[in-house]
Amino acid sequence: MSEQTQSGSSAAAEASQLPSKEQILEALKVVKDPEIPINIVDLGLIYDVDIKPNGMVAIDMTLTAIGCPVQDMIKADVELAVMRLPGVKGVDVDFVWSPPWTPAKMSEEGKKQMRMFGFNV
Repeated sequence: MSEQTQSGSSAAAEASQLPSKEQILEALKVVKDPEIPINIVDLGLIYDVDIKPNGMVAIDMTLTAIGCPVQDMIKADVELAVMRLPGVKGVDVDFVWSPPWTPAKMSEEGKKQMRMFGFNV
């Protein structure tokens, strides 16, 4: 087998060991917003997940408010949650503010949880 074929097949093998976007989103459900006790996925804070063939995962997310005092803590929790998945070599979290977060971005499960806490959403 040629060196190029070997590197191509090893790259394909590595890619097949990478988690799916759905697996990453499921892993992120352990991360909760400390001010609103609902996970960041159901809150609608995850805007994009990009899984690179080299095992790097780029996540675009937002927070419920600009200047959130727990931004660094949430970023660290996101990185830890995703790094636990097989095949992930690194995580790059990018906070974006456009479009801004609104309760309309929440999943139905997130809205249900908010209503259980007495919020009208």
